[in-house]
Amino acid sequence: MTDGFFRIACGAPTVTVADVDANTSSIIELMKAAAAEAADMLVLPEMCITAYTCADLFHNRTLLDKAAQALALLAKESESQPGLLTIVGAPLEHKGALYNCAVALCGGKIIACVPKTYLPNYNEFYEKRWFAAAPEVISETTVDGQKVPFGTDIIIEHRGVKTGIEICEDLWTPLPPSSHLCMRGAEVMANLSASDDLIGKYNYLMNLVRQQSARCICAYAYASAGFGESSTDLVFDAKLLIAENGSMLASNKRWQSGKQLIFTDVDVEAIRRDRMHNSSFSDCSRRNEYKLVTTVGTAATESQERELCRYVDPHPFVPADGAILKDRCEEIINIQVAALAKRLHATHCKCLVVGVSGGLDSTLALLVAARAFDRLGLDRKGITGVTMPGFGTTGRTYNNALELMRALGVTIREISIVKSVEQHFSDIGHDPSVQDVTYENCQARERTQILMDLSNQLGGMVLGTGDLSELALGWATYNGDHMSMYAVNAGVPKTLVKYLTAYFASETDNSRERECLNDIIDTPISPELIPAKEDGTIKQKTEDLVGPYELHDFFLYYTLRYGFTPARIFKLAKKAFGESYAPATILRWEREFFRRFFNQQFKRSCMPDGPKVGSVCLSPRGDWRMPSDASSAIWLAELDKLQA
Repeated sequence: MTDGFFRIACGAPTVTVADVDANTSSIIELMKAAAAEAADMLVLPEMCITAYTCADLFHNRTLLDKAAQALALLAKESESQPGLLTIVGAPLEHKGALYNCAVALCGGKIIACVPKTYLPNYNEFYEKRWFAAAPEVISETTVDGQKVPFGTDIIIEHRGVKTGIEICEDLWTPLPPSSHLCMRGAEVMANLSASDDLIGKYNYLMNLVRQQSARCICAYAYASAGFGESSTDLVFDAKLLIAENGSMLASNKRWQSGKQLIFTDVDVEAIRRDRMHNSSFSDCSRRNEYKLVTTVGTAATESQERELCRYVDPHPFVPADGAILKDRCEEIINIQVAALAKRLHATHCKCLVVGVSGGLDSTLALLVAARAFDRLGLDRKGITGVTMPGFGTTGRTYNNALELMRALGVTIREISIVKSVEQHFSDIGHDPSVQDVTYENCQARERTQILMDLSNQLGGMVLGTGDLSELALGWATYNGDHMSMYAVNAGVPKTLVKYLTAYFASETDNSRERECLNDIIDTPISPELIPAKEDGTIKQKTEDLVGPYELHDFFLYYTLRYGFTPARIFKLAKKAFGESYAPATILRWEREFFRRFFNQQFKRSCMPDGPKVGSVCLSPRGDWRMPSDASSAIWLAELDKLQA
């Protein structure tokens, strides 16, 4: 394991039925290839030494003796790859019975033998004809003259990571061995399989592997037999899958001839954090304490520093797949709409007041409000959209705000804040030529005062527009845009707001609304509290001041979702944004993120109600509780030590 990552390889050798020598040669090639990629573990298919489809030949002495010799040869081969734990499938005799086994090899030794627990004996499978089911107790067996633990309840500790093993059918049962093994400490599960192909089976298998890795909060490595298995009655296509806590990290291209190998780094540190954080997992583990396991260690030392071998999504809140993104947008919008509809129903409120700036956040809030009113059968005229031009308002945002409100059919109010803010400057003795924080926040608070007072006048409530990213950075004026009666965007990160708005644009039949939404999406993000440039364009751009939101959302995700250290987040960010930002730029904004995240907690401690929409949430009543005076010193000190 390197820096919390464990590199797993899954391979499918080309097999020839009953030709043990040929199969062994193919396995050795895969072992060498996996070692060349600095893999920590290689998982190979069920019965790959002999091939799975040998049928009655499994009870032939010649085949069994040759398989035993092959295990000895592979164990010797493993001596030349001391850092690689290889798990290979073979028939193994033990106390007068034959077992379908996974055999673990490392550093020239056979480490453990794990027999298959559940033998399929229905439809096309007849395994009980040849094999015995795994015994319920762990014992010892002799392989190549070595005394080796034999049983299902074995965990192998290799390079600091605990691995459990199950075989094919074991996964498909109501109580897979992997569930018990993970409750007793296994962090990685290896499955050696020989699963034939049927219509629809592959998708079912993918979901099964993903779900088991999610339920067990583990990494799951699956290697199934492929080209070369007998096609007398069945067809076997090599299926190599590596999943981590519900996500499929790597899979092979299907229907290929010849041997195949995939590999990726699984994040063991993330797995350990989730297990620690998930109290139900801990409770389940305690209920399984009766299930004893034997832990076997390898002599392998820690792996050396290596380049990270996995894709790191630069936008963890935004699905890369277009179809999934569309479904995700619809689901999030429905969550927001359902939440707002419930609040309106509970308060018997038929009037909403929304400050509409022509920016992304207020646009999303207004769109959600319109859909919520539609769901409740309320007239959209009950939504009062208020545009409040100030010193920094540009023609583009002003016109977009008005155009959007017209397209949605809401009540429009325009109330300039210029005179009232100038009067306030005079009242408090502030020089308006000094465009400092007072200059900016006076405008934000005046707008909030207008919205609050207007909602009282109309008998309604103020709908907040601020998003999750702004809450993380504290990019809101305290008791200004920070405050509302309901914060409908509070669970939505900035990088996702744009896609939600684009989704509304793609779904509407109103061409004016679509054009307006697309222009809002293309408008630079700005609070517009500083006068525009001479040409009338936006001068004050938020991302110039606090940094790119895509970086901050990345930092936010890995800080809250996994509790990673700044150093680890920096490493992941370099991998994710290597072509977009220089390391020094990433480090600069990561430091700004942690500084602001700690300093601005006081705003989150008294934030309005708002719906949670994803796994990352900053509600002080729900997912995130932190003292407002907590120190960021050790986080910033760690960043100071990093080299860009």
